Amino acid sequence: MCTVCGCAQGETRIEGDDHEHVGPDGKIYRHAHGADGPGHHHHGPHDAHHHHADDGAHEHVGPDGRMFRHSHHGAHHHHSDDDSHPADPSALDAGAAFDQPRLIAIEQDILAKNDGLAAINRQRFAGRGVFVLNLMSSPGSGKTTLLTRTLTDLKGRFPVAVIEGDQQTSFDADRIRATGAPAIQVNTGKGCHLDAAMVAQAADRLGVAENSVLFIENVGNLVCPAGFDLGETHRVVVLSVTEGEDKPLKYPAMFAGADLLLVNKVDLLPHLTFDVERMIAYAQRLKPSLAVIELSATSGQGMADWYDWIENGLAEAQAARSGD
Repeated sequence: MCTVCGCAQGETRIEGDDHEHVGPDGKIYRHAHGADGPGHHHHGPHDAHHHHADDGAHEHVGPDGRMFRHSHHGAHHHHSDDDSHPADPSALDAGAAFDQPRLIAIEQDILAKNDGLAAINRQRFAGRGVFVLNLMSSPGSGKTTLLTRTLTDLKGRFPVAVIEGDQQTSFDADRIRATGAPAIQVNTGKGCHLDAAMVAQAADRLGVAENSVLFIENVGNLVCPAGFDLGETHRVVVLSVTEGEDKPLKYPAMFAGADLLLVNKVDLLPHLTFDVERMIAYAQRLKPSLAVIELSATSGQGMADWYDWIENGLAEAQAARSGD
């Protein structure tokens, strides 16, 4: 379990990892294809491969692929000093479960590792002149519709690619590919956010062109994605006018960390009591420099401003690369 936000780890699937088929009972079955080929059985994400070392210690490979060693001394099970298991509340006694200093240390370790990978991602993207946008919002904000219209309208102006994050299904990636843009789906299972490692793997498989724009559509969630740097150039938060105007104050980390706020579905304002000015004031109270564009992916209102913002950002990324 991720101690930062409580979501499950080890369940991520990136398109191409495995194969699905529908069985005679109508259910979908998934087979992982590893190095041994499709005919071999592979353990699920929470299974572990065990073997014993010559010194009598017990070793296993955890769900994250790391090797852990356990020494057995009599009836007690001890962990060596370098054992770095993530905390599993189900395996701890009542006292240990509330060992806050240890949980904070693990949380800091997870974020530090993610930030290190994100820095590598950022350096790699910048070296290729790639302008990377991390799109975040709550479910139902219209993020995918906004993205599909953007890709359709900008077709041919510059290379684009999309990393789609969802807990399950490839529906959104299929919608993106229907525009002609290359896309890859990352399913996080019970995970509630993308992280830098997922983005690195997905970008490698996707193949991101030089001097291009990479859109990362994060899992729909205004909480957890805010805590994980992906190596993006900018963070863009999408808020629709069908949501509460107090969302910035309820989810301050998301809005305080964003570089651009897209106020979506403004074509619906005549039918709502949503106070756009109040919502923007709340958001800019958290970050005074936050840029704001009001738009509608349905009517097209404000989309030109959004496209200009993207093109200006790509030009800056290309200029920075040339300067190197």
